[in-house]
Amino acid sequence: MSPRSASVNEELRRRSRERLLQATVELVGERGYEATTLADIADRAGSARGLVSYYFPGKRQLLQSAVHRLMHRTLEEGLERAPSTEDGHERMARAIDAILGLTRDHPVLMREHMAGILQAEGFVRCPEQQRLAELLRETVVRSGSDRPERDYPMLRALLMGAVYAALVPGAPMPLPVLRAELFGRYGLAWEQGAPPEGDESSGAQGARAGDLSRFFATDRRDDAHAERVARQGAGRPAPEDAREGTRLEP
Repeated sequence: MSPRSASVNEELRRRSRERLLQATVELVGERGYEATTLADIADRAGSARGLVSYYFPGKRQLLQSAVHRLMHRTLEEGLERAPSTEDGHERMARAIDAILGLTRDHPVLMREHMAGILQAEGFVRCPEQQRLAELLRETVVRSGSDRPERDYPMLRALLMGAVYAALVPGAPMPLPVLRAELFGRYGLAWEQGAPPEGDESSGAQGARAGDLSRFFATDRRDDAHAERVARQGAGRPAPEDAREGTRLEP
């Protein structure tokens, strides 16, 4: 049997990693960090256990990468939603609301993420985190900052502080109060961004979480189809299992 092409292997590896990221945010959001094992994540992703260690050095690093992916894609979606805008203040408002919205919709996941950052390993500088940093830095620049090297870390710190304040057990601050504080600091009008509806607070417990699959390219049938097309184009039959080390679902 002829080997797969390098391009097909690369695409399958990329999708395997995507499935692991999605499985992580789903399971940790449902069960919490301690109750989620790497074997659980591999099973949910439909991947071999060894692939988790191949892509990530440990569970904590996997969680940070997964949450940073969710954060940067949520932020990206919020910034570019209709109607599109180039107004710097509106984009800052959308950025703040995107992060606070994650806190409202995924409280368990965001609490575990914040706890992980405070561990000895600290901040994981993965591709997902770098993309999140780029979006926030760009937001700061568009809002009028002439010193993004100073103002981006401050925005990041303020957002992290707001997430922590909203999720601290026993004494959470209401998200509208935190939003008002952040909007005041950046000179934003309350009606900008995505104003909260009614009396929203950190106790929403993910009622708006919805389907996260749009943030991850994980369609298993696409994996099989891509392999078949590549092999048929080269005059080779497609194997039953189109992914090394993973299980295809019927």
